[in-house]
Amino acid sequence: MSKGYFITATGTDVGKTYVTALLVKKWRDLGIDAGYYKAALSGAEFRDGKWVAGDADYVKRFANIDDSQEQLVSYVYKEAVSPHLAARKEGNPVELSKVREDFEVACNRHEFIFAEGSGGIICPIRYDGDAASGNDEVAKAVPQKIFLVDIIKALNLPILVVTTAALGSINTCVLTVEYARSRGINVHGLIVNRYGMSKNFEMEDDNIKMMQDLTGLPVFAKISEGDNDLGVDKTF
Repeated sequence: MSKGYFITATGTDVGKTYVTALLVKKWRDLGIDAGYYKAALSGAEFRDGKWVAGDADYVKRFANIDDSQEQLVSYVYKEAVSPHLAARKEGNPVELSKVREDFEVACNRHEFIFAEGSGGIICPIRYDGDAASGNDEVAKAVPQKIFLVDIIKALNLPILVVTTAALGSINTCVLTVEYARSRGINVHGLIVNRYGMSKNFEMEDDNIKMMQDLTGLPVFAKISEGDNDLGVDKTF
């Protein structure tokens, strides 16, 4: 069994955090000390006078993890925009060296780590030197361009791709998988979220079969809206 998985998705709002919470809880229920890590989160929530990393807080509460927010997330940005833009506006760009260091600490703290991505696999995390928008003072020194794939490769984890089985999912799933493979990333399998939401089970089941056939990957779980368990009886 590997040290962890990186959870990415076919796009934003596909349900990465929800699925990640189910994964962490399942591993912990099976007796494995699983933890959570996220390099960068934008769109923090202001609660009780402080900024809270909502995704990390949800997983922490759902899976009963004791780690602090600082241990769970390296960079927390307030505005709900792409991390590269939030980082530029707040003057706190992501450094891969800190991401590696924080992830290593998380790995030393837990037996297994689920690292959650931001947005889809091509999500820009840092993009210096773009004079078209805002403050690029940092970029004047050492311009850097970091995408989610760079973080995945820095953490050296196989990925699980969260997808839906809705209309259009074949295209987005296959493109995500093939892009990851073209960057030398090991894609371990697929997880289908919101199964049955369309009520057209014939279409969804066929979409799932096509995604499996076209990518050659297994679907490890099919999760319906409101499920509180991953619905599997072993790790994968």
